[in-house]
Amino acid sequence: MGKTEVQKDTYLVGLGVSPGIGIGRICLLNRLSMVAEWRIDEEEIESEILRFRQALTEAAVQLREVKQNVSRQPHLREHIYILDTHLLILEDELLTERTETLIRQGTNAESALNQTLKQLRVMFENIEDEYLRERSSDLDAVGQRLQRILAGVNDTTLEQIEEKSLVAAHDLSPADTMQLDKGKVVGFLTDRGGKTSHTAILARSLGIPAVVGLESATAVVDNAMPAIIDGTTGVVVLNPSEETFREYLKRKLAFEYLEKELTSYRDLPAETSDHVEVALRANLELLSEVPAALDDGAVGIGLYRTEFLYMNRSEPPCEDEQFTAYSKIVKKIAPHPVTIRTLDAGGDKFIPDVSLENEDNPAMGLRAIRFSLREVDLFKVQLRAILRASAVGQVRIMFPMISGVAEIRTCNRILRAVKTELEQEGIPFDPQVKVGIMIETPSAVMIAPLLAREVDFFSIGTNDLIQYCLAVDRGNEHVAYLYEPLHPAILRALKQVCDAAHDAEIEVSMCGEMASEPLYVLVLLGLGLNELSMNHACIPRVKRVLRNLTRTAGDEMLGHLLQLSTGKEISTYIEREMRRRLPELFGEFVI
Repeated sequence: MGKTEVQKDTYLVGLGVSPGIGIGRICLLNRLSMVAEWRIDEEEIESEILRFRQALTEAAVQLREVKQNVSRQPHLREHIYILDTHLLILEDELLTERTETLIRQGTNAESALNQTLKQLRVMFENIEDEYLRERSSDLDAVGQRLQRILAGVNDTTLEQIEEKSLVAAHDLSPADTMQLDKGKVVGFLTDRGGKTSHTAILARSLGIPAVVGLESATAVVDNAMPAIIDGTTGVVVLNPSEETFREYLKRKLAFEYLEKELTSYRDLPAETSDHVEVALRANLELLSEVPAALDDGAVGIGLYRTEFLYMNRSEPPCEDEQFTAYSKIVKKIAPHPVTIRTLDAGGDKFIPDVSLENEDNPAMGLRAIRFSLREVDLFKVQLRAILRASAVGQVRIMFPMISGVAEIRTCNRILRAVKTELEQEGIPFDPQVKVGIMIETPSAVMIAPLLAREVDFFSIGTNDLIQYCLAVDRGNEHVAYLYEPLHPAILRALKQVCDAAHDAEIEVSMCGEMASEPLYVLVLLGLGLNELSMNHACIPRVKRVLRNLTRTAGDEMLGHLLQLSTGKEISTYIEREMRRRLPELFGEFVI
């Protein structure tokens, strides 16, 4: 059955993950969608295992070839770690042993691999942290590569792309993305993907507009179909009319002009026009991300995720391994601070030798600081490593998902005990290291004045806070429309936290997605945030907006917004005001 004819100006909406506008014709990448399944006889088992192992070897060879090519391209060199991650997945015991076990039970290699991937994917999907949850795309990319090798399918489409193409695919692996020729590819769109997937990160580094999460776009588009993608708003226009084409061409030229202007902001201070400074820091998890963060003007790390050190391994990282990882980043970022978040995950997701039962509701179960306080020995090892790293540069310790005073007091008591141990052993550390907490639960908001007495700083994790406050799982398509960062309840919660921090004279920052949205800058100024931490690629845009506004205007806007009754009213008012104040930035398109 053929595809339905696509009408003029057919609009699709997904997630814009790499800003810019791409205009061209669709190049549809075909990927293996069906996995062959059959039973094998006992005498076939060893040959089937050998076939699987040969596929692992071939996949490793392919990835090393891509890695060698990437190493010759300066703008991609910093992302080689992604290919290293894929190579590590190929060596992962959970992947290889589970697949071979299923083969020994009489299942062919393709089906055994498929079943294993499904089991591992469930583990990822239960992770609450969005950034880490989207790492399942790396697992899928490796799985697809292995399946294509097992099926004897060769991908040549990437090499056959013609000029001014918009690549459309069910999903693009990071290795695929790295091989896109920017001279030919003017944008890409995928059915799958999220804002923090490696493919999205690479698209931003390459400067290629991208829209992901379109769900079924590849079932609609055809090769050579004219289309427009807006990687800023997440809109895709199929078969654009002449009028629509002219409109987007105008937006494209305006965007490209402002993009060139962005580079002039990188070395300027992040301060308002009435001289209020706001520290713009980066969220990251790997040493290889540091150069790009510094290039984009980050003054420190506002959120260093430590979970990756615990993944894809049979036992937790030792103290020395963690110390080495932390101290390298601290030295690279010096003299600016690095805020290290302690393990923010459930042990059943990351640490195989810690046995936990499956939980019906992992988002509200044994995770983050709750897990660390249950596994105190593991917690102490991490605290020792972080404290040791504080001797080589400015370090701040941050505890995730604190819901009450008792939890932070217990954390601080354990931290004091670890400090005493290090003193007795003669190991250097900063005795004045600052300690803070993430505000991401409604209970933490309600007792913010009490929590402020116990810590040196607050960091608001808006991603979780919004979901918990509004009781909305934004991953659930049936209720995702209720996920409103500008809901009146959220604004009031943010104000309550900031007021508590100011009254206690401690710093307050934001490290969720709200911090990276240029449209919200005036609201965040009104809240009096000292620091905004975000994906480093967003820093120049936020800085550009920040330097064109005043703190006084932010106070006035917040006062008005708190009188409005719905998220829609608030967002409409903000958009209108930002267009009025900065028409050159928000006039014809949203940054």
